[in-house]
Amino acid sequence: MTKPPLTLYLAAPRGFCAGVDRAIKIVEMALQKWGPPVYVRHEIVHNKYVVDDLRAKGAVFVEELDECPDDRPVIFSAHGVPKAVPAEAARREMLFVDATCPLVSKVHIEAARHHENGLQMIMIGHAGHPETVGTMGQLPEGEVLLVETVEDVASVRVRDPERLAFVTQTTLSVDDTADIVRALQARFPAIVGPHKEDICYATTNRQEAVKAMAPLADAMLVVGAPNSSNSKRLVEVGARAGCGYAQLVQRADDIDWRALDGISSIGVTAGASAPEVLINEVIDAFRAKYSVTVEMVETAVENVEFKVPRVLRVPA
Repeated sequence: MTKPPLTLYLAAPRGFCAGVDRAIKIVEMALQKWGPPVYVRHEIVHNKYVVDDLRAKGAVFVEELDECPDDRPVIFSAHGVPKAVPAEAARREMLFVDATCPLVSKVHIEAARHHENGLQMIMIGHAGHPETVGTMGQLPEGEVLLVETVEDVASVRVRDPERLAFVTQTTLSVDDTADIVRALQARFPAIVGPHKEDICYATTNRQEAVKAMAPLADAMLVVGAPNSSNSKRLVEVGARAGCGYAQLVQRADDIDWRALDGISSIGVTAGASAPEVLINEVIDAFRAKYSVTVEMVETAVENVEFKVPRVLRVPA
């Protein structure tokens, strides 16, 4: 039986970013240096395949520090942690390694600098997301106010409208964040913004690739985890950019084939914590059902690399 033709548009960039790659390497190097078990506070990155792979190698994932023994290493996830967490680890004389993405650490440093200058912070982010919790936890309670939407800006109560600054979660929708920033600037003209955009290069690049790909495809799949903020944003961006159907899948087994019935083109991308092996798995699933022609939609070339902490460098 002849397979129907399908054009598969593959977004570039897609998948792993430098911060995710660094965080995974940190866990792998910790296991090599100290042997299992190595504890990790929160999922090192939001991807089940990655977490399961590291768990099989000896990583133990926990949500809070009090679940970790004093005598084994603990790693803090790429999303960052409140200041109280490393302080408690130091008090317990634990061996700990911070795998916070350097671009998240940059936001932490910005917040601390503004606080030292007497400014109250407004954070644009998602309540409960570990990155938001970690950033807000850099300063004393009440010094960082959270807004999630343009509507939130109208109701936020600040100490002094003339003494404000804002930071953002690094994995947000570029367009949504721009709308919230405009609302903040309209209500608080004196508010101070970051010296450089807080939304990370990888988030921006993946969203731009989706914007270019979405109008070309009948449907779009984003490979990523349901708790991955940047992956969920890619689905939203694709739908807004003109793609009639956009779906988030963790693996090929999650594809809703009935929803894709009758398509002649599909766009495929992946969130920043999804490994290439899962993208290839999805492509192979389409090859099994269709005669696939792959076309790359490339909007940027990434060559960013972040160094791992010195304590983990293993001599050659």
